[in-house]
Amino acid sequence: MTASPTLPIVPKAAPKISFVSLGCPKALVDSERILTHLRAEGYELARRHDGADVVIVNTCGFLDSAKAESLSAIGEAMAENGRVIVTGCMGAQPEEIREKYPNLLAVTGPQAYESVVAAVHEAVPPAHDPFFDLVPPQGVKLTPRHYAYLKISEGCNNRCTFCIIPSLRGDLVSRPAGDVLREAEKLVKAGVKELLVVSQDTSAYGVDIRYATSPWQGREVRAKFYDLAAELGELGAWVRMHYVYPYPHVDEVIPLMAEGKILPYLDMPLQHASPSVLKRMRRPGNQEKQLERIRRWREVCPDLAIRSTFIVGFPGETEAEFEELLGWIREAKLERVGCFEYEPVGGAVANGLGDLVPPEVKAERKRRFMEAQQSVSARLQKARVGKRLPVIIDAVAGGVAKGRSKYDAPEIDGNVHVTSRRPLRVGDIVTVKIERADAYDLYGSAV
Repeated sequence: MTASPTLPIVPKAAPKISFVSLGCPKALVDSERILTHLRAEGYELARRHDGADVVIVNTCGFLDSAKAESLSAIGEAMAENGRVIVTGCMGAQPEEIREKYPNLLAVTGPQAYESVVAAVHEAVPPAHDPFFDLVPPQGVKLTPRHYAYLKISEGCNNRCTFCIIPSLRGDLVSRPAGDVLREAEKLVKAGVKELLVVSQDTSAYGVDIRYATSPWQGREVRAKFYDLAAELGELGAWVRMHYVYPYPHVDEVIPLMAEGKILPYLDMPLQHASPSVLKRMRRPGNQEKQLERIRRWREVCPDLAIRSTFIVGFPGETEAEFEELLGWIREAKLERVGCFEYEPVGGAVANGLGDLVPPEVKAERKRRFMEAQQSVSARLQKARVGKRLPVIIDAVAGGVAKGRSKYDAPEIDGNVHVTSRRPLRVGDIVTVKIERADAYDLYGSAV
């Protein structure tokens, strides 16, 4: 009796997902989590909308301009594909999206990973092949291989009058320290050279869980800003802190920067300097003592670089209040500063706090602000000429590479342009002698 031949099992073609991620680095981490889950189930990523079985758009809903960008991205996806799932901050207000695009497959809010995955399953079921390991241990990343964002919490307990993030993402929910550290360790083992710590309020980490401990490498680690920073500093990668409010306990972390455990860098969104404006903004922490605190930090860590963002034209902002801000900027001498004109956000308390500043006044104040900061920045940059700085390489083109010093975060700060006689690779950390500077970038040679 002759056995019938065994037919080969032909796996079903893997369904393809096209993905658009808008907004801040925290939203980017959400996108990475969704993609990691879908890749684990056998889905592939498509480079183009028209080559995908379904498109996911992770939206931003913080400002009206961000909403407009999100709606535009949804429109492009609908035009090029037609099978679209929307998630993210703007998804918390689905009526506005559905009104313009009623034929969307699904609309979910921020952090709704399970809902997004369920919507994908309904639109195009997975065709998982169990003989292949589709997901690397560190998960799917949308950043270059040499750096990654590390989100330590969701939501925010602050109630700033210009912000609707708590209504979109909820109150603070901190991750256990052990979970964060295990994720960080996987990233470093996979080749990540720089960890960018993000959350809505990084310095409030652990408040909601009363700084509970969790196991890590045979010991208990508290879910507290200092403890987490100290442990991350032992992993052998650059550690950069973002969205840190100037609470008193941040003082404890500055010595770690002075010792080289973590980068001497703080992204600290201060938003204004006038006490009356800060009161109307309902900003957390004792903002009136900012200069005093920054001076103490620099005494401990003279190498400290501070990046911040400010809003001009906040409702009711007077010329005198704006002049207070200009004076503060000149005295504080922050290394990196961004400035935004106030933009009303639907549902924000600030919209009713005072007379709106005319658009031409806002634009003129932004110009004056940036001129003042550019003068400060140019002096600080010039002081780095002649120094030797470690630089992480982000791009290489011919004999010139572009990277960042420890004072610069990706995409928001300046660059270091590097010439080298030896070939450099993306992700290398090299010593560069700084030869010249402009207001934002440095130029030098690898040594």
